[in-house]
Amino acid sequence: MLAWFGLDESAAPGAADRLIADLARDLQARGMRVAGAVQTNHDLGPDCACDMDMQVIGDQAAPVRISQSLGGGASGCRLDTGALEEVVTRTAPTLPGAELVIIPKFGRQEAMGRGFYSLIAQAAADDQPVVLYVPRQQRAAFIDFAGDLAVELSPEAVTDWCLGQAAALS
Repeated sequence: MLAWFGLDESAAPGAADRLIADLARDLQARGMRVAGAVQTNHDLGPDCACDMDMQVIGDQAAPVRISQSLGGGASGCRLDTGALEEVVTRTAPTLPGAELVIIPKFGRQEAMGRGFYSLIAQAAADDQPVVLYVPRQQRAAFIDFAGDLAVELSPEAVTDWCLGQAAALS
């Protein structure tokens, strides 16, 4: 009930976010009840870090900006953890009744037990299929979290897995 995919190092920046967003749109267009969130990155040019927005799937409210500007020369993490927690809080009530839960990624926050960590665990405990991206840097933490409950998919197999999960629930 918990599937993840990774990308190789040659993948373009934002490729996983685009795959997740396309997946959510495709499954909704097929009539599947999908919950979760998707991330959109806005390129600001070659010398600027992108702005990152997150949208709760099915939520008509504006996306939440989860990045913060740290100013020129800053090297710290740009993630606004408070904004990420706002997205998680807004996502949680959308899970009941969903046929599939889509999470943008198991990132650094989730590796520390924050962010979407509890929401992923709750969905899995409720036997809701969950699909997410796991960056190479967080794979060990994800495996510690998920154990043998998770299945690794190729990016090309994600849609078929999701459709298979929906069919199994019918």
